Amino acid sequence: MRERLLTLVEPVVIIHKLGTSFFEMSLTLTVYNHSLEMADGHADQAQAASSRFFLIHSIISAVAAMLSIIPLGCVVDRRGPKVFLVGSQLGSILGMCFLLVFLFCRLPVEFLFLGSMVYGLSGGAPAYWAGVVALAALSSKQRHRTLKINVVDLCYGIAGVLGGFASGYVYRIGQRGVVLLGMAISLSGLALLYSTFLLSSSGQNNDENEPLLSRAGRMERTDKASVVLVTLAMVLFMLGMIGAENVLTLYVLKPPLSWDSVWAGYGRAATDAMYLTSFLGVLALSGVLGDMALSLLGIVSNCTGMAIMAFTMESWVYFMARGIMMFSCVPMPTLRAMLSKVLDARQYGRIFGRLQLLLAVTELLSIVFFTSIYPLTLDSYSGLCFLLSCAISYLSVIPILYLKFRQRAEEYPAI
Repeated sequence: MRERLLTLVEPVVIIHKLGTSFFEMSLTLTVYNHSLEMADGHADQAQAASSRFFLIHSIISAVAAMLSIIPLGCVVDRRGPKVFLVGSQLGSILGMCFLLVFLFCRLPVEFLFLGSMVYGLSGGAPAYWAGVVALAALSSKQRHRTLKINVVDLCYGIAGVLGGFASGYVYRIGQRGVVLLGMAISLSGLALLYSTFLLSSSGQNNDENEPLLSRAGRMERTDKASVVLVTLAMVLFMLGMIGAENVLTLYVLKPPLSWDSVWAGYGRAATDAMYLTSFLGVLALSGVLGDMALSLLGIVSNCTGMAIMAFTMESWVYFMARGIMMFSCVPMPTLRAMLSKVLDARQYGRIFGRLQLLLAVTELLSIVFFTSIYPLTLDSYSGLCFLLSCAISYLSVIPILYLKFRQRAEEYPAI
């Protein structure tokens, strides 16, 4: 029983997410307040300056992660996917320390780019999620894989809700967010210690010796085609979603919403609550709909809510849109589960590492695209980004439907 508990990656996800929620709130408000001060209180100028900062911040982190993920992958092949988890968490803590130095020393805001580089060189978010998904897949049987990975996302969401609610109030304690940042570093350090000394990666199942679609003598190209289609769906969904979500964190700080730290915390909590509602949807509907239909439901939910965001002029409309997006966290974990079912367990570390690298490139392109457009729309229609997000994310339906059609036409078993 004890050995079984030590293969669970969920405690790491919860503690680490609490820490990063506090850090993200501290970073966002620190940069925005600094930009507002430099712009003499002009909100539009502060919005543009903040969006430029986060664009460069994201580029540095993503490019550094691209450079480091392949060497880390070679280590993972020898030592296991836990390397991804430990390395990325260590880099996350070091990156947070740069913000702490900035708050105490009042350095130029560009100093924070060094923290982003350190985090990226440690593997960043791609390495972290590659480790999490690989360890979750190894500790679950294939028939429970979709539910298992959605449980991981549920834990991530619950921690995000708690972190979102608490972070706005903790930020108000004083010292320009130093207390909030100190708590973020402490929680992230606790998650790192758990990952290093307690978490076990020895939960590999014996029923994963061959990929699902290679059974009954099917050719290897079939597996590759399925992998490509599932990956393409994830890329298109993220391309439309990530950049718009980043813009949304700035959009709520300016008129007409003009949220303070508490309301911004409520907004983050509402966003992370979608992980809870998505999990409940998977729990209730997975036996009826199957993986593909669940993914399509999540895509429609996300795109519909994002389209409503384009017309948000009051806070209640924002939260109504989040309610409509209740299943928007279903597609990514479900598609990851589908992908794991067409792979050999021995490929998890390498393939999920490469997948997360591709998704990091996608995230970077999405952020560049939306943060470049957003400042140009401030004087005309700042909700345009959210309509573009809806249109791009809807394209992810195409490879999923094609994969379903292909399985029916060639009589392959459903993923």
